[in-house]
Amino acid sequence: MATPITTVMSPARYVQGRSAITRVGEFVAPIGSSPLIVADDVVWGIVESAVTESFQAAGLPVERVGFGRFATPAAVDELVERIRATDSDVIVGLGGGSAIDAAKASGHLAGIRWASVPTAASTDAPTSALAVIYSEEGEFIEYRFFPHNPDLVLIDTQLVANAPVQFLVAGIGDALATWVEARAAKRANADTMAGGRQTETGVALAQLSWDLLHDNALQAIEAVKAKVVTPALEKVVEANTLLSGLGFESGGLAAAHAIHNGLTAAPQAHGLAHGQKVNIGTLAQLVMEGAPAAEIADFVVFTTRVGLPNTLTEIGLTVEDTDVLRAVADAATVESETIHNMPFPVTPELVVDALIAIEGLSRSIRAAHGLPEPERYVAKH
Repeated sequence: MATPITTVMSPARYVQGRSAITRVGEFVAPIGSSPLIVADDVVWGIVESAVTESFQAAGLPVERVGFGRFATPAAVDELVERIRATDSDVIVGLGGGSAIDAAKASGHLAGIRWASVPTAASTDAPTSALAVIYSEEGEFIEYRFFPHNPDLVLIDTQLVANAPVQFLVAGIGDALATWVEARAAKRANADTMAGGRQTETGVALAQLSWDLLHDNALQAIEAVKAKVVTPALEKVVEANTLLSGLGFESGGLAAAHAIHNGLTAAPQAHGLAHGQKVNIGTLAQLVMEGAPAAEIADFVVFTTRVGLPNTLTEIGLTVEDTDVLRAVADAATVESETIHNMPFPVTPELVVDALIAIEGLSRSIRAAHGLPEPERYVAKH
């Protein structure tokens, strides 16, 4: 048996700030001289001018390929072919989490370096040494793990402020899970995505992400609604992107993200953001843990005010959808899932019961605090 180790992983460089996109060439140039940019048409329409000018100033050619909706096996393989055809030595994932994951996965297969340039703080995918691979319909297939993190993560907080507010809200939902999962993994003494036990650093970063969100999320949401950059927004972007990324990878995943992966099998939840589904998983994990009533109430109140779903109703399901909930639970508890990092055995029955329980629990907490009754969220494509 190998000697147990503790370990932490991180990107080689993290850059954040207003107008950071105008300096992207400066930070990509030390990584490679022949970059391939992956960006969908909408994102490219927003950043083309700034990226082109920055790349030209750094002496870099501008070679861009479009991207669809999901990081599918076929999309990754097509990017590998494009890398080889263009003789690129660094791939730059620009835009959302799936484009960035596809860039990482193809860069790894092609044996070149990669950089993440998110245009919204909607997930913690940009910093990690893994990619989430989906089917064409958006159903979770697998995690792909890589031997190192991106060489660069660069995020422009003005672009975040200009993006639709639901992107930031989804990122908050993804990041709120980080501490809840890391502390569960710590109790279980489980290995992390980084390939060893938790360092105190990884756990502390996960908790810092939680603390920054609770102190700044509501202010940051208002800043994005006004399309302005404030200190609160800067802190939430760092929590969503860097701290949550480091925290989940080196702090450990548990039930929340496994339940998210299970929910991708529910047609009713298709089109919902990653962080929206994760938030359902976080609350279900708190229920499975038997968390204190005050903690669960605080979570429901806070996430309702933020604009995240915490009932089945909001993601298109009901407590009567037992067959769908069972399919979700079965997918969430397959042998390879992170739900088995919980400090107790988890069965599909336990997951179904927790998912059913959150409906009435959240409704009663919301009513007691004068918060709106849940309504079906409109899926954002």
